[in-house]
Amino acid sequence: MCCWPAPPIDFHVTDTYFVVAHFHYVLFGTIVFATYAGVYFWFPKITGRMLDERLGKWHFWTTFVGFHMTFLVQHWLGNEGMPRRYADYLPSDGFTTLNLISSIGAFILGLSTLPFVWNVFKSYRYGEVATVDDPWGYGNSLEWATTCPPPRHNFTEIPRIRSERPAFELHYPHMVERMRTEAHVGLTGHTAAVRAPSEVIADGVEEGTASGTSGERR
Repeated sequence: MCCWPAPPIDFHVTDTYFVVAHFHYVLFGTIVFATYAGVYFWFPKITGRMLDERLGKWHFWTTFVGFHMTFLVQHWLGNEGMPRRYADYLPSDGFTTLNLISSIGAFILGLSTLPFVWNVFKSYRYGEVATVDDPWGYGNSLEWATTCPPPRHNFTEIPRIRSERPAFELHYPHMVERMRTEAHVGLTGHTAAVRAPSEVIADGVEEGTASGTSGERR
């Protein structure tokens, strides 16, 4: 934690609610939100159906508000000297109001999972069908170059990988030259080789076969 190496801060907030707030702000604010984002992003690829956008917005805003109501005010409680790991405190300590706000935020944060769970259940059975390989339109990696959901074997033929954004370049071949120019990457032989997803060929297999044949001749 970046605050604790600074002795003036560490001296005053160690073992207070500031520690609890800072810890959860860092971990919950990154891991949990990123996990939810990943579920929304890959759900159509995994299931072949889209999650409901309206329920998704309800889920985000209730989680966002509940998260900040719970943990932001705990920073203030820590600055006021409220110790952690205490079962109770006196009304005269002055922590009651902020604790109440934090408790309300925790309830909101817990309830925010309900629209998410309902969204997953409802969309898995009745959601809008994803009719294209990449419903978001700008996927980079190879999973966005096959159907939603992908077949068990993923690809009938092995795609050619010519960059770190193979799916995007397969769907938008007219953008390749511009992207290469902006990235200061050479275009030699690349533009002509970009093909639509239905045209990708198993060059790796062919090259391996050719190498094996030449080896036998030796």
